[in-house]
Formats: sequence, C-alpha cells, structure tokens
Amino acid sequence: MEEQIITEGKYRYIEKGEGVPIIILHGLMGGLSNFRGVSEHFPPKGYKVLIPELPIYTMPLLKTNVKSFAKYLERFIEFKGLKDVILLGNSLGGHIGLLHTKLYPDMVKALVITGSSGLYESAMGDGYPKRGDYEFIKKKAQDVFYDPAVATKEIVDEVFATVNDRVKLVKTLAIAKSAIRHNMSKDLPKMNTPTCIIWGENDSVTPPNVAKEFHELLPDSDLFWIKKCGHAPMMEHPDQFNDILDAWLEKRNF
Repeated sequence: MEEQIITEGKYRYIEKGEGVPIIILHGLMGGLSNFRGVSEHFPPKGYKVLIPELPIYTMPLLKTNVKSFAKYLERFIEFKGLKDVILLGNSLGGHIGLLHTKLYPDMVKALVITGSSGLYESAMGDGYPKRGDYEFIKKKAQDVFYDPAVATKEIVDEVFATVNDRVKLVKTLAIAKSAIRHNMSKDLPKMNTPTCIIWGENDSVTPPNVAKEFHELLPDSDLFWIKKCGHAPMMEHPDQFNDILDAWLEKRNF
C-alpha cells in the first residue's frame, strides 16, 4: 500500500476519510489480503477507513495468538477514541474480528467477514506454505486466488521472504495452531452482531461450506457469493465486493 502510514504511540495504521469507522483487519500475509479497493471506495461515502498494522510478527511468541490480536485491536479502538465500529476482516483478520466481537460486543456495530478462519481446521495449515523452494511457494500463493495472475511477483516474494525467515515461520505456525484452538462454533450462536459474509465461490483455503456454516451459526447474518473468486474477494473482485458491502450497509442503515 502506498498510502501514508501513520505512526502514533505504539500503533502503525492507515486512516482515510471521516465518518462511521470501518476497521480493516488483514490476514497473515499482508500481500494476500490487500484492501486497496475498499480503502479508496468508502471514505468519499462518509466512512473513516482505518487499517491498523497487526503485530503478527512482533508479539512475543507466547502472545502470538488470535486472542492477543483481538485485545490489541480493542486497545487500538480505545486509543483512537472510536465506538460503534464496523470490523472488516479477511482470513485471519476475519477470525480476529469475530473474537473481538465476542469479547467486546458493545464496541462493534457490525462485522464483515470474507474467507475467515475460525471454524475450519486446515484454514491456515494448508493455505500457508511451511517452507520450500520458490516455485512451490509461488504455486501456494496462486492457489489463494481463482485467477493465479492476481498473485503478482511482489506478493509471491513477500510470502517467500516470510516463510524463509525462521522467526516469522515459527510465529506463522503458532498463529495457525492458535486459530485451530480458537474454534468459534460454540460462540457464534450467541453473537447477535449484524454480520455480512462475503465469500468466493472457488475459495480453496476456506471452502464455501465454511461460509454456509458461519451463516447458519451467526443469528443475524447475510451471505453473499462472488463467482470466479478465491480466498480474497476484495482483491480479485474489488468492485463487486464494494457493491455488495455498500448495499448491505445501506440496507442496515449503517
């Protein structure tokens, strides 16, 4: 992202626009869940879009888990003096958003999840390479998307660098284990926060049945599908993603 990153206190984040706060939560590999389309679309419509840099690789190993990230998000929200936020998360980001909403329901007005972990065991074990050569990593990165061309060299390079950095690799695996431990199937039926579920019909990391299960378990949820789309709808089909989210926010008066 070329946007200006603001460093304030211990937080690094991007902020655009004024109005109802939408906080975007990225996945494990930032390049695999890029929200540029969303961050440009919503500010002119009366939303303040914030993208905090999550401390995925900077927390001590014992705190490298979904719950620590959810608490970090809450501290960020308090630091910014926000309330009634809309959380929008992809992959691990969706899981952080779900857990944050469970822990701090009064802070969250609405939740938007896409390709979210939180229900499906291999959500990160298979989707994120453990190690290997560049071609293997490239194939893994391409598998995240329906159209392999979305996995640009820049994205593949980022994933390759991450899995070849021993500290980051250990933390990536710790997060994957923690995501499995924090399975939310028992929590979701008690979570009444309005939730918009946007899913790629061809998601091979968190397959479509995961979206259906989220929809069945979350009492106040709506499920939308995007065709010819993998694990990161806001990257592969940003316009369609924005249209779905726009219409949903309008229908719900958010």
